[in-house]
Amino acid sequence: MALTEVAPGLRRWTAWHEEWEEDVGCLAVDTDDGLVLIDPLDPPAELSPPDHVLLTIHWHARSAQAPHVWAHKRTARLLANRGVELTDPIDSGSSLPGGIAAIETARPGEVAYWLPRQKAVAVGDVLLGAGAKPRDTGEPLRLCPERWLGKATHDDLRESLAPLLQLPVSRVLVSHGEPVLRGGGRALATALAG
Repeated sequence: MALTEVAPGLRRWTAWHEEWEEDVGCLAVDTDDGLVLIDPLDPPAELSPPDHVLLTIHWHARSAQAPHVWAHKRTARLLANRGVELTDPIDSGSSLPGGIAAIETARPGEVAYWLPRQKAVAVGDVLLGAGAKPRDTGEPLRLCPERWLGKATHDDLRESLAPLLQLPVSRVLVSHGEPVLRGGGRALATALAG
């Protein structure tokens, strides 16, 4: 479970997830507002306690322990059921620590995060990287299975993620599978093209 620096002020680690039976990706972002962890699972000992935890979706509450826990406002009850207090609910236009921006996805209660300093997008379950279950296609990025979206469709998901194509994305950091560390904008455009 080694920390890997993927860009200045941005580190990634993986940790074993019992339910998925594979390693999942987690992020640490140094910001002017303190240390931010995104979807943390068993943070490495060399990390100081975070000031903020940002969750892409309630399933990723795993090790969400910080003075400020941020997630979509629709997840408050689901997080409470997991013993996590949502201190800072997110909706459209929420101001997040370190200039990070949340992008709502078509999956109810799930957001992606834009990290402008690192030109990176952090996603939970709506995009999967190479090597991730189920049915890996070998592509650097792919949409999650449509059945994960509830009543939404892949077309709805593409539309909700389309604003990311307007950003200077270099990296796409996924929870499941291999991250895209170069050419992230190109890989994202390919995944969203259908």
